[in-house]
Amino acid sequence: MRSIFSLGALALLLSGSALVPAIAESSRAATNDASLAVAAPSSEVQEPGAKPTAGEPVAIREADGEAQPDDRLIQQAPPTRIAPAPKPARRVVHTAKGQASWYGPGFYGNRTASGEVLRPGTLTAAHRTLPFGTKVLVTNLWNGRSAVVRINDRGPFHGNRVIDLAHGAAHSLGLTASGVAQVRLDVLQ
Repeated sequence: MRSIFSLGALALLLSGSALVPAIAESSRAATNDASLAVAAPSSEVQEPGAKPTAGEPVAIREADGEAQPDDRLIQQAPPTRIAPAPKPARRVVHTAKGQASWYGPGFYGNRTASGEVLRPGTLTAAHRTLPFGTKVLVTNLWNGRSAVVRINDRGPFHGNRVIDLAHGAAHSLGLTASGVAQVRLDVLQ
């Protein structure tokens, strides 16, 4: 190991020199002479897949000081494919259509009807009758965008609107500029 290190150090010192290829070649030749190959005579070579019995010579190759069996004697099993975990199925229990509106900046920091604090960017919504914690897939029918929101508040109490989205949900659906949009609600189980 010491001679290899000193050759490597010398190669670094002489990196711009013409001696580097010669040193590298001599280093390769020295390591090739050190490798040892012990094999059975050709008349006694076993068929691939056959296991050696006691007393029979085994083909062994030595590389870097470790004895390893010959590649012809080792059969590896093919790799097994692992299927990805199935995605949990979203079962739609109820569907409704109507207008959605959004709320947010003036209400940040206030508590919702469920008791949690309204924070910017949350994917939550207000609905008149759905239980708190219900997940709803809301699809904007004007642009096709959709998002899953969690019901944590009560409302909207204006006109024929079916849901009032927090700012984060409204932004992901693309209805912050218009203020209202036609949506489809898919209540998930």
